[in-house]
Amino acid sequence: MSRALALVFTASFGAMWSFYLLLSVVPRYATSHGAGGIGAGGMTGALMGATVAAELAVPRLVGRFGYRSVLAVGLVLLGLPALALRAATSLPAIAGICVIRGMGLAVLFVAGSALVPAIAPPARRAAALGVYGLVVGVPAVIALPLGLWLAERVGYAIVFVLAGGAALGGLAALPGVPTRTRAHAGAEAGRGVVAALRSPALAWPSAVFSLSAMAAGAVVTFLPLAVARGSGGLAASALFAQAASTAGARWWAGHHGDRHGSAGLLLPAVLLAAVGLSALTLVGRPIAVVLGMLVLGAGFGVAQNASLALMFEHAPPRDYDAVSAVWNIAYDTGLALGGAGFGVLAARTGYPAAFGVAGALVAAALVPAWRDRAWLRPVPDAPHCPRGYR
Repeated sequence: MSRALALVFTASFGAMWSFYLLLSVVPRYATSHGAGGIGAGGMTGALMGATVAAELAVPRLVGRFGYRSVLAVGLVLLGLPALALRAATSLPAIAGICVIRGMGLAVLFVAGSALVPAIAPPARRAAALGVYGLVVGVPAVIALPLGLWLAERVGYAIVFVLAGGAALGGLAALPGVPTRTRAHAGAEAGRGVVAALRSPALAWPSAVFSLSAMAAGAVVTFLPLAVARGSGGLAASALFAQAASTAGARWWAGHHGDRHGSAGLLLPAVLLAAVGLSALTLVGRPIAVVLGMLVLGAGFGVAQNASLALMFEHAPPRDYDAVSAVWNIAYDTGLALGGAGFGVLAARTGYPAAFGVAGALVAAALVPAWRDRAWLRPVPDAPHCPRGYR
Protein backbone atom coordinates (compact mmCIF):
# COMPACT_ATOMS: atom_id res chain seq x y z
CA MET A 1 0.00 0.00 0.00
CA SER A 2 1.40 3.40 -0.97
CA ARG A 3 1.69 6.25 1.52
CA ALA A 4 -0.77 8.37 -0.47
CA LEU A 5 -3.35 5.60 -0.41
CA ALA A 6 -2.89 5.12 3.34
CA LEU A 7 -3.47 8.84 3.94
CA VAL A 8 -6.63 8.81 1.82
CA PHE A 9 -7.83 5.89 3.93
CA THR A 10 -7.02 7.83 7.13
CA ALA A 11 -8.96 10.93 6.13
CA SER A 12 -11.87 8.80 4.91
CA PHE A 13 -11.91 6.85 8.18
CA GLY A 14 -12.34 10.04 10.22
CA ALA A 15 -15.07 11.31 7.93
CA MET A 16 -17.00 8.06 8.00
CA TRP A 17 -16.68 7.80 11.77
CA SER A 18 -18.36 11.19 12.01
CA PHE A 19 -21.03 10.20 9.49
CA TYR A 20 -22.01 6.88 11.02
CA LEU A 21 -21.83 8.05 14.62
CA LEU A 22 -24.74 10.41 13.92
CA LEU A 23 -26.63 8.56 11.19
CA SER A 24 -29.12 6.90 13.55
CA VAL A 25 -28.63 9.36 16.42
CA VAL A 26 -29.89 12.50 14.65
CA PRO A 27 -33.32 11.03 13.75
CA ARG A 28 -33.76 9.97 17.37
CA TYR A 29 -32.55 13.39 18.55
CA ALA A 30 -35.15 14.97 16.27
CA THR A 31 -37.91 12.85 17.82
CA SER A 32 -36.85 14.11 21.26
CA HIS A 33 -37.65 17.59 19.97
CA GLY A 34 -41.09 16.75 18.65
CA ALA A 35 -40.51 15.05 15.31
CA GLY A 36 -42.68 12.06 14.42
CA GLY A 37 -41.68 9.20 12.17
CA ILE A 38 -41.96 11.32 9.02
CA GLY A 39 -39.90 14.08 10.61
CA ALA A 40 -37.22 11.63 11.72
CA GLY A 41 -36.97 10.22 8.22
CA GLY A 42 -36.84 13.78 6.91
CA MET A 43 -33.55 14.33 8.74
CA THR A 44 -31.91 11.48 6.86
CA GLY A 45 -33.59 12.76 3.71
CA ALA A 46 -32.20 16.28 4.28
CA LEU A 47 -28.69 14.94 4.91
CA MET A 48 -28.57 12.69 1.89
CA GLY A 49 -30.58 15.01 -0.35
CA ALA A 50 -28.02 17.76 0.18
CA THR A 51 -25.27 15.24 -0.42
CA VAL A 52 -26.74 14.24 -3.77
CA ALA A 53 -27.14 17.86 -4.88
CA ALA A 54 -23.58 18.77 -3.90
CA GLU A 55 -22.07 15.68 -5.51
CA LEU A 56 -22.98 17.05 -8.94
CA ALA A 57 -20.45 19.86 -8.41
CA VAL A 58 -17.59 17.91 -6.85
CA PRO A 59 -15.89 16.70 -10.07
CA ARG A 60 -15.71 20.27 -11.34
CA LEU A 61 -14.39 21.54 -8.00
CA VAL A 62 -11.71 18.84 -7.95
CA GLY A 63 -10.69 19.78 -11.48
CA ARG A 64 -10.29 23.42 -10.47
CA PHE A 65 -8.87 23.25 -6.94
CA GLY A 66 -7.45 19.72 -6.63
CA TYR A 67 -8.21 16.89 -4.27
CA ARG A 68 -6.40 18.18 -1.19
CA SER A 69 -8.18 21.54 -0.93
CA VAL A 70 -11.58 20.10 -1.72
CA LEU A 71 -11.18 17.33 0.84
CA ALA A 72 -10.22 19.89 3.50
CA VAL A 73 -13.40 21.87 2.88
CA GLY A 74 -15.44 18.69 3.03
CA LEU A 75 -14.02 17.68 6.41
CA VAL A 76 -14.70 21.12 7.86
CA LEU A 77 -18.29 21.14 6.58
CA LEU A 78 -18.83 17.71 8.05
CA GLY A 79 -17.18 18.38 11.42
CA LEU A 80 -18.03 21.91 12.54
CA PRO A 81 -21.84 21.61 12.13
CA ALA A 82 -21.82 18.44 14.24
CA LEU A 83 -20.49 20.51 17.14
CA ALA A 84 -23.42 22.90 16.72
CA LEU A 85 -26.12 20.22 16.91
CA ARG A 86 -26.49 20.49 20.70
CA ALA A 87 -27.62 24.09 20.32
CA ALA A 88 -30.15 23.14 17.65
CA THR A 89 -33.46 22.59 19.41
CA SER A 90 -35.89 23.21 16.55
CA LEU A 91 -36.55 20.86 13.68
CA PRO A 92 -35.62 23.44 10.99
CA ALA A 93 -32.29 24.06 12.74
CA ILE A 94 -31.52 20.34 12.95
CA ALA A 95 -32.46 19.88 9.30
CA GLY A 96 -30.29 22.86 8.32
CA ILE A 97 -27.27 21.33 10.02
CA CYS A 98 -27.99 18.06 8.23
CA VAL A 99 -27.93 19.95 4.92
CA ILE A 100 -24.53 21.52 5.65
CA ARG A 101 -23.07 18.19 6.74
CA GLY A 102 -24.49 16.62 3.60
CA MET A 103 -22.45 19.04 1.50
CA GLY A 104 -19.31 17.92 3.33
CA LEU A 105 -20.22 14.28 2.84
CA ALA A 106 -20.55 14.85 -0.89
CA VAL A 107 -16.93 15.93 -1.11
CA LEU A 108 -15.61 13.03 0.97
CA PHE A 109 -17.67 10.44 -0.85
CA VAL A 110 -16.86 11.52 -4.40
CA ALA A 111 -13.22 12.56 -3.98
CA GLY A 112 -12.34 9.57 -1.80
CA SER A 113 -13.94 7.03 -4.12
CA ALA A 114 -12.19 8.57 -7.14
CA LEU A 115 -8.74 8.81 -5.54
CA VAL A 116 -8.52 5.14 -4.60
CA PRO A 117 -8.72 3.67 -8.13
CA ALA A 118 -6.61 6.54 -9.49
CA ILE A 119 -3.76 5.74 -7.06
CA ALA A 120 -4.04 1.94 -7.01
CA PRO A 121 -2.47 -0.25 -9.74
CA PRO A 122 -5.10 -1.18 -12.36
CA ALA A 123 -4.70 -4.92 -11.78
CA ARG A 124 -5.47 -4.43 -8.08
CA ARG A 125 -8.24 -1.87 -8.44
CA ALA A 126 -11.11 -4.02 -7.19
CA ALA A 127 -9.03 -5.23 -4.25
CA ALA A 128 -8.06 -1.63 -3.36
CA LEU A 129 -11.73 -0.70 -3.49
CA GLY A 130 -12.41 -3.67 -1.23
CA VAL A 131 -9.88 -2.42 1.32
CA TYR A 132 -11.36 1.06 1.00
CA GLY A 133 -14.76 -0.48 1.70
CA LEU A 134 -13.32 -2.09 4.80
CA VAL A 135 -11.81 1.22 5.94
CA VAL A 136 -15.07 3.11 5.55
CA GLY A 137 -17.07 0.13 6.79
CA VAL A 138 -15.29 -0.29 10.12
CA PRO A 139 -16.71 3.03 11.40
CA ALA A 140 -20.16 1.71 10.51
CA VAL A 141 -19.49 -1.46 12.49
CA ILE A 142 -18.41 0.47 15.59
CA ALA A 143 -19.78 4.01 15.34
CA LEU A 144 -23.30 3.24 14.14
CA PRO A 145 -24.34 1.21 17.22
CA LEU A 146 -21.96 3.16 19.50
CA GLY A 147 -23.74 6.41 18.72
CA LEU A 148 -27.05 5.03 19.93
CA TRP A 149 -25.45 3.44 22.99
CA LEU A 150 -23.69 6.64 24.01
CA ALA A 151 -26.74 8.81 23.39
CA GLU A 152 -28.79 6.68 25.78
CA ARG A 153 -26.14 6.58 28.51
CA VAL A 154 -24.16 9.84 28.43
CA GLY A 155 -26.38 12.10 26.33
CA TYR A 156 -26.36 13.57 22.86
CA ALA A 157 -23.77 16.30 23.53
CA ILE A 158 -20.88 13.84 23.90
CA VAL A 159 -21.86 12.07 20.67
CA PHE A 160 -21.93 15.37 18.78
CA VAL A 161 -18.46 16.33 20.04
CA LEU A 162 -17.01 12.95 19.09
CA ALA A 163 -18.52 13.19 15.61
CA GLY A 164 -17.19 16.69 15.06
CA GLY A 165 -13.73 15.81 16.31
CA ALA A 166 -13.45 12.72 14.12
CA ALA A 167 -14.07 14.70 10.94
CA LEU A 168 -11.81 17.59 11.86
CA GLY A 169 -9.08 15.16 12.91
CA GLY A 170 -8.95 13.86 9.34
CA LEU A 171 -7.42 17.18 8.31
CA ALA A 172 -4.08 15.99 9.71
CA ALA A 173 -3.78 13.39 6.92
CA LEU A 174 -4.32 15.79 4.03
CA PRO A 175 -0.80 17.26 3.56
CA GLY A 176 0.34 13.93 2.10
CA VAL A 177 -2.69 13.45 -0.16
CA PRO A 178 -2.01 14.25 -3.84
CA THR A 179 -3.61 17.38 -5.22
CA ARG A 180 -3.68 15.96 -8.74
CA THR A 181 -3.43 12.46 -10.23
CA ARG A 182 -1.97 11.29 -13.52
CA ALA A 183 -5.45 11.29 -15.03
CA HIS A 184 -5.75 15.03 -14.43
CA ALA A 185 -2.40 15.70 -16.03
CA GLY A 186 -3.64 14.82 -19.52
CA ALA A 187 -4.95 17.42 -21.88
CA GLU A 188 -8.24 15.62 -22.56
CA ALA A 189 -10.96 16.43 -20.04
CA GLY A 190 -13.20 13.73 -18.65
CA ARG A 191 -16.94 13.49 -18.98
CA GLY A 192 -19.23 15.35 -16.65
CA VAL A 193 -21.79 13.69 -14.41
CA VAL A 194 -24.71 14.20 -16.79
CA ALA A 195 -22.75 12.76 -19.72
CA ALA A 196 -21.69 9.78 -17.63
CA LEU A 197 -25.32 9.07 -16.74
CA ARG A 198 -26.13 8.70 -20.43
CA SER A 199 -23.98 5.57 -20.61
CA PRO A 200 -25.96 2.41 -19.76
CA ALA A 201 -22.72 0.81 -18.51
CA LEU A 202 -22.62 3.47 -15.80
CA ALA A 203 -26.29 4.29 -15.30
CA TRP A 204 -27.57 0.73 -14.81
CA PRO A 205 -25.08 -0.41 -12.15
CA SER A 206 -25.64 2.79 -10.19
CA ALA A 207 -29.43 2.44 -10.40
CA VAL A 208 -29.35 -1.20 -9.31
CA PHE A 209 -26.99 -0.43 -6.44
CA SER A 210 -29.28 2.39 -5.32
CA LEU A 211 -31.93 -0.21 -4.51
CA SER A 212 -29.73 -1.82 -1.87
CA ALA A 213 -28.93 1.63 -0.49
CA MET A 214 -32.67 2.25 -0.11
CA ALA A 215 -32.92 -0.84 2.05
CA ALA A 216 -29.99 0.31 4.17
CA GLY A 217 -31.43 3.82 4.52
CA ALA A 218 -34.70 2.42 5.81
CA VAL A 219 -33.13 0.27 8.53
CA VAL A 220 -30.51 2.70 9.85
CA THR A 221 -33.18 5.37 10.24
CA PHE A 222 -36.11 3.33 11.53
CA LEU A 223 -34.90 0.13 13.12
CA PRO A 224 -34.17 1.94 16.44
CA LEU A 225 -37.74 3.25 16.32
CA ALA A 226 -39.33 -0.01 15.13
CA VAL A 227 -38.07 -2.32 17.87
CA ALA A 228 -40.03 -2.45 21.10
CA ARG A 229 -39.40 0.27 23.65
CA GLY A 230 -36.64 -0.68 26.03
CA SER A 231 -34.94 -2.74 23.31
CA GLY A 232 -32.21 -0.25 22.51
CA GLY A 233 -29.67 -3.03 22.96
CA LEU A 234 -31.36 -5.04 20.20
CA ALA A 235 -31.25 -2.09 17.79
CA ALA A 236 -27.56 -1.50 18.52
CA SER A 237 -26.74 -5.21 18.14
CA ALA A 238 -28.64 -5.47 14.87
CA LEU A 239 -26.98 -2.35 13.44
CA PHE A 240 -23.61 -3.76 14.50
CA ALA A 241 -24.41 -7.04 12.71
CA GLN A 242 -25.46 -5.21 9.56
CA ALA A 243 -22.41 -2.96 9.51
CA ALA A 244 -19.97 -5.82 10.17
CA SER A 245 -21.59 -7.93 7.47
CA THR A 246 -21.44 -5.02 5.02
CA ALA A 247 -17.75 -4.33 5.63
CA GLY A 248 -16.73 -7.98 5.38
CA ALA A 249 -18.81 -8.61 2.26
CA ARG A 250 -17.44 -5.53 0.53
CA TRP A 251 -13.86 -6.63 1.22
CA TRP A 252 -14.62 -10.15 -0.06
CA ALA A 253 -16.28 -8.81 -3.20
CA GLY A 254 -13.17 -6.79 -4.01
CA HIS A 255 -10.88 -9.82 -3.95
CA HIS A 256 -13.41 -11.92 -5.86
CA GLY A 257 -13.78 -9.19 -8.46
CA ASP A 258 -10.05 -9.06 -9.25
CA ARG A 259 -10.01 -12.80 -9.92
CA HIS A 260 -13.39 -13.53 -11.48
CA GLY A 261 -14.97 -10.18 -12.32
CA SER A 262 -17.65 -8.18 -10.56
CA ALA A 263 -20.50 -8.38 -13.08
CA GLY A 264 -22.02 -11.61 -11.76
CA LEU A 265 -22.27 -10.33 -8.19
CA LEU A 266 -24.44 -7.25 -8.49
CA LEU A 267 -27.98 -8.51 -9.12
CA PRO A 268 -27.79 -11.41 -6.60
CA ALA A 269 -26.40 -9.00 -4.00
CA VAL A 270 -29.32 -6.61 -4.29
CA LEU A 271 -31.76 -9.52 -4.18
CA LEU A 272 -30.06 -10.65 -0.97
CA ALA A 273 -30.53 -7.17 0.51
CA ALA A 274 -34.24 -7.33 -0.34
CA VAL A 275 -34.56 -10.68 1.43
CA GLY A 276 -32.88 -9.30 4.53
CA LEU A 277 -35.15 -6.26 4.56
CA SER A 278 -38.23 -8.45 4.19
CA ALA A 279 -37.14 -10.57 7.17
CA LEU A 280 -37.67 -7.54 9.39
CA THR A 281 -41.40 -8.09 9.13
CA LEU A 282 -40.67 -10.20 12.24
CA VAL A 283 -39.37 -7.12 14.02
CA GLY A 284 -40.74 -8.40 17.33
CA ARG A 285 -38.39 -11.40 17.27
CA PRO A 286 -34.77 -10.55 18.15
CA ILE A 287 -33.23 -13.50 16.29
CA ALA A 288 -35.10 -12.64 13.10
CA VAL A 289 -34.01 -8.99 13.38
CA VAL A 290 -30.33 -9.81 13.77
CA LEU A 291 -30.36 -12.46 11.03
CA GLY A 292 -32.25 -10.17 8.68
CA MET A 293 -29.72 -7.40 9.25
CA LEU A 294 -26.82 -9.81 8.64
CA VAL A 295 -28.31 -10.85 5.30
CA LEU A 296 -29.11 -7.27 4.30
CA GLY A 297 -25.60 -6.19 5.22
CA ALA A 298 -24.01 -8.95 3.14
CA GLY A 299 -26.05 -8.01 0.09
CA PHE A 300 -25.39 -4.30 0.58
CA GLY A 301 -21.63 -4.81 0.96
CA VAL A 302 -21.27 -6.95 -2.15
CA ALA A 303 -23.45 -4.53 -4.12
CA GLN A 304 -21.26 -1.59 -3.07
CA ASN A 305 -18.03 -3.08 -4.35
CA ALA A 306 -19.44 -4.86 -7.38
CA SER A 307 -21.26 -1.82 -8.71
CA LEU A 308 -18.34 0.58 -8.21
CA ALA A 309 -15.74 -1.80 -9.65
CA LEU A 310 -17.99 -2.56 -12.62
CA MET A 311 -18.39 1.15 -13.36
CA PHE A 312 -14.65 1.84 -13.17
CA GLU A 313 -14.03 -1.11 -15.50
CA HIS A 314 -16.13 0.64 -18.14
CA ALA A 315 -14.50 4.07 -17.81
CA PRO A 316 -11.07 5.54 -18.60
CA PRO A 317 -9.13 7.11 -15.70
CA ARG A 318 -9.98 10.65 -16.80
CA ASP A 319 -13.64 9.88 -16.04
CA TYR A 320 -13.07 8.55 -12.52
CA ASP A 321 -14.33 11.70 -10.82
CA ALA A 322 -17.57 11.57 -12.79
CA VAL A 323 -17.95 7.83 -12.20
CA SER A 324 -17.42 8.33 -8.48
CA ALA A 325 -20.00 11.12 -8.45
CA VAL A 326 -22.59 8.99 -10.27
CA TRP A 327 -22.05 6.06 -7.90
CA ASN A 328 -22.23 8.22 -4.80
CA ILE A 329 -25.35 9.98 -6.06
CA ALA A 330 -26.93 6.54 -6.43
CA TYR A 331 -25.79 5.62 -2.92
CA ASP A 332 -27.06 8.78 -1.28
CA THR A 333 -30.29 8.95 -3.27
CA GLY A 334 -31.02 5.43 -2.10
CA LEU A 335 -30.28 6.30 1.52
CA ALA A 336 -32.43 9.43 1.32
CA LEU A 337 -35.38 7.67 -0.34
CA GLY A 338 -35.04 4.75 2.05
CA GLY A 339 -35.12 7.07 5.05
CA ALA A 340 -37.78 9.55 3.97
CA GLY A 341 -39.92 7.19 1.85
CA PHE A 342 -40.01 4.42 4.42
CA GLY A 343 -41.25 6.88 7.03
CA VAL A 344 -44.27 7.73 4.88
CA LEU A 345 -44.94 4.05 4.21
CA ALA A 346 -44.61 3.04 7.88
CA ALA A 347 -46.97 5.81 8.96
CA ARG A 348 -49.68 4.13 6.88
CA THR A 349 -48.95 0.45 7.41
CA GLY A 350 -46.91 0.13 10.59
CA TYR A 351 -43.31 -1.01 10.73
CA PRO A 352 -43.65 -4.79 10.13
CA ALA A 353 -45.76 -4.44 7.02
CA ALA A 354 -43.62 -1.56 5.76
CA PHE A 355 -40.49 -3.71 5.92
CA GLY A 356 -42.21 -6.41 3.89
CA VAL A 357 -43.56 -4.01 1.26
CA ALA A 358 -40.20 -2.25 0.94
CA GLY A 359 -38.37 -5.57 0.48
CA ALA A 360 -40.80 -6.62 -2.24
CA LEU A 361 -40.41 -3.28 -4.04
CA VAL A 362 -36.62 -3.59 -4.04
CA ALA A 363 -36.81 -7.11 -5.49
CA ALA A 364 -39.40 -6.14 -8.11
CA ALA A 365 -37.31 -3.18 -9.28
CA LEU A 366 -34.59 -5.62 -10.40
CA VAL A 367 -36.78 -6.93 -13.21
CA PRO A 368 -36.02 -4.20 -15.80
CA ALA A 369 -32.31 -4.37 -14.94
CA TRP A 370 -32.34 -8.12 -15.59
CA ARG A 371 -34.18 -7.76 -18.88
CA ASP A 372 -31.68 -5.17 -20.15
CA ARG A 373 -28.55 -6.84 -18.81
CA ALA A 374 -26.18 -6.12 -21.70
CA TRP A 375 -24.49 -3.57 -19.41
CA LEU A 376 -23.16 -6.48 -17.32
CA ARG A 377 -20.86 -7.65 -20.11
CA PRO A 378 -17.16 -6.96 -19.47
CA VAL A 379 -14.93 -4.89 -21.76
CA PRO A 380 -12.01 -7.30 -22.23
CA ASP A 381 -9.95 -5.10 -24.56
CA ALA A 382 -9.93 -2.00 -22.37
CA PRO A 383 -6.43 -1.32 -20.97
CA HIS A 384 -7.87 -0.19 -17.65
CA CYS A 385 -9.77 -3.43 -17.01
CA PRO A 386 -8.58 -5.45 -14.03
CA ARG A 387 -6.81 -8.78 -14.31
CA GLY A 388 -9.97 -10.87 -14.01
CA TYR A 389 -11.34 -9.42 -17.26
CA ARG A 390 -8.35 -10.07 -19.53
